Amino acid sequence: MRITGISTHVVGTPWRNLTYVQVHTDEGLTGVGETRMLGHTDALIGYLREAEANHVAGSDPFAVEDLVRRMKYGDYGRAGEIVMSGIACVEMACWDIKGQALGVPVWQLLGGRANASDNRVKAYANGWYTVERTPEAFHEAARAVVERGYQALKLDPFGTGSFELDHAETVRSLSLVEAVRDAIGPERELLLEMHGRFSPATAIRLARELEPFQPAWLEEPVPPENLKALAKVAEKTTLPIATGERIHDRIEFRELFESQAVDIIQPDLGHTGGIGEMRKLAATAETHYVLVAPHNVGGSVLTAASLQLAGCTPNFKILEHFNDFADAEIKKVVKNAPEVVDGYFTLSEEPGLGVRLDVDAAAEFPQQQAHFDLWAEGWEKRDGKGGQ
Repeated sequence: MRITGISTHVVGTPWRNLTYVQVHTDEGLTGVGETRMLGHTDALIGYLREAEANHVAGSDPFAVEDLVRRMKYGDYGRAGEIVMSGIACVEMACWDIKGQALGVPVWQLLGGRANASDNRVKAYANGWYTVERTPEAFHEAARAVVERGYQALKLDPFGTGSFELDHAETVRSLSLVEAVRDAIGPERELLLEMHGRFSPATAIRLARELEPFQPAWLEEPVPPENLKALAKVAEKTTLPIATGERIHDRIEFRELFESQAVDIIQPDLGHTGGIGEMRKLAATAETHYVLVAPHNVGGSVLTAASLQLAGCTPNFKILEHFNDFADAEIKKVVKNAPEVVDGYFTLSEEPGLGVRLDVDAAAEFPQQQAHFDLWAEGWEKRDGKGGQ
């Protein structure tokens, strides 16, 4: 079997563009991959066009390791977010093809069930707080999440905070967290996102004030480039620290593990080279007693691929899910899209990734000039007007 070519399809919303890549073969099998880029979709499409000619066309889709190696190192230049995202789309599509050809789900090819003995994978909701930044609005929105059966949800309550957070904004942010905790009760997981906003001193202060609400983690409390700053925060709080969505190569996680500054890593399968690369990263995380909770801001193909990883990874914690609350209509572009029921996904038994791209449905959502600015007022509404 050989790859004959690839085709790309961009599904657009005001705040995000989702790129779907189909990998076609000479035996009639087609696999699909997906990623979500922020502001670099055209660059990704351009890279894939070159990579198709230089590396992908004519390759054996079963030889995933060799294809990834050639795409990552064969152009000599150091692979960054765009290249690793392009690799991820092609790589997960190859796993999809392999699973279809062999008649088994990808998680079976990766060693079988390890963390989903009851065939379920826990999900947490994101993208649900597209409301006014008031305790009343957040309380009502959080109740809607609970009513859908979710056992965990995440929010960034910190407005446009950057490095510091003044007293008034601190009081307001804490009131939002208090309202959400009240809405969901003590038994559900509350995950707090900081989006790398703060200095270590501010993050440490906020962590202390957030402890009464028992968040299951603090995510990216400081910008991701300085691991000593992250370690400083970790040393001063008892709350678990999560980070990793802006690291695009599993090798770059080495120093993070060595720092002992993280309890949960959050690599994005669509940015870190795909399923095989993530499986290796998860195994390394296991040796450091670190859990894996993938960043997942994509659509249903990226979710399906992340679930394949979840099924065979002993240290898998939970999977992010946007599409019940943000742009829910885009789920129709993927057939057999994974759904959350009573707070859990069901691990698919279908061959490959278990999903198929509906190209006609995808065409109903053309690419947009999507913009997401976390430092713009109103970003949490994710309407393309206030940024991301």
